[in-house]
Amino acid sequence: MTLQHVDILFQLIVFLFAISVHESAHAWMANRCGDPTARMLGRITLNPIKHIDPFGTILLPLVALFTGIPVLGWAKPTPVDPRNFRNPVRDDILTSVVGPISNFLVVCIAVFGLAAIAFTSQLGRAIVHLIPLVYPNRLEALASQTNSVLMPLSLFVYDLMVINIVLGVFNLIPVPPLDGSHVLRHFLPDPVRRAYDMMGWIGLVILVYFGGGLLGKLIFPVLNAFDKILLKF
Repeated sequence: MTLQHVDILFQLIVFLFAISVHESAHAWMANRCGDPTARMLGRITLNPIKHIDPFGTILLPLVALFTGIPVLGWAKPTPVDPRNFRNPVRDDILTSVVGPISNFLVVCIAVFGLAAIAFTSQLGRAIVHLIPLVYPNRLEALASQTNSVLMPLSLFVYDLMVINIVLGVFNLIPVPPLDGSHVLRHFLPDPVRRAYDMMGWIGLVILVYFGGGLLGKLIFPVLNAFDKILLKF
C-alpha cells in the first residue's frame, strides 16, 4: 500500500469526523436556542452514522477522492424547527454559522498539532514544510524521504486541516441550503427571500457540478493562507 492509498483512507476518516463535528454543532446550538428537535433525534453526537447522507457523505466524497479534487460533500441536514427559537432571526443565524465555526476550530487544532510536530525535531519541521508542496498528488516523493512515523501522522493532521477548511468555506457560501444562505436570507426583502428559499437544492447542484472554478477561488486562498502559517514553524 502506497502513501497515496493511505491518504485516501485518512481523508475518508477525516471527512466523516468533520461532518460529524459540523452537524453536532448545529444540533447543540439549536438546542441551546430552544429547539430540542435535533437533540431528541440523537444528533448531538460525533457518531458519523447519525449524520450520513448516501449521496453527500458517501458517493460525492468517493468521486472527489478518485478524481483528485478536494473532498467535498455534506451530511444529512440537521432537523431544526425555527418555531421553537426564542429569537427566530438571531437563533437561526447562530445555529447556521456554528457549523462552519466548528470546522475552523478543528483547523486551528490541526495547525497547533502540526506546529507541535514541527518543533519535535528537524525531521518533523522538514515534513511539515514539505507536505503542502506535494499534497495531494505527489506524496510518494515525500514517502521516499523517510519511514518515520512522523510522516503518516503529519499527513493525517494535514488532512484534518484541509478538509475542515474545505467544509467550512463551502458551507459559508450563500447558496440554499448551505449555512451561508440562512444568514443572507434574513437581509433580503420578502418577495426576494421567498424566491431565494424556493431555489432549494437546485442551487447547490449547480454549484457543485458547474461551479468548480468559483469553489477553487474561494477555498484555495484560505488553504494557502494556512499553508503559509505552517511554513513559519
